[in-house]
Amino acid sequence: QVQVVESGGSLVQPGGSLTLSCAASGNIFSINVMGWYRQAPGKQRELVASVTEAGSKNYADSLKGRFTISRENANNSVNLQMNSLKPDDTAVYYCNAAIRQRYSDSFRGYWGQGTQVTVSS
Repeated sequence: QVQVVESGGSLVQPGGSLTLSCAASGNIFSINVMGWYRQAPGKQRELVASVTEAGSKNYADSLKGRFTISRENANNSVNLQMNSLKPDDTAVYYCNAAIRQRYSDSFRGYWGQGTQVTVSS
């Protein structure tokens, strides 16, 4: 079994910063891409940022410069540093990891349960 767990969501004032964390655990052989997505009320889930095992990063164009993704392969974890937060950043943030389990020959995406980020004064 594999688990993906996010943490760090909170209420924050506009202009503030927040760091989200995500850790994968369980029957893991390797992890390819790890990424953060978000879903605001009434909107589709969208990619925020992703990072490969080799460290190649990809960001949503609208978030470049404010958000930074980082990964620790040894801990199967990924963080999302969010700065200059705006009310439009309010959403549930989800972590996704492409994981290959031991005794498997393919990768599969696993989602966390989500963590709420609310930007409001």
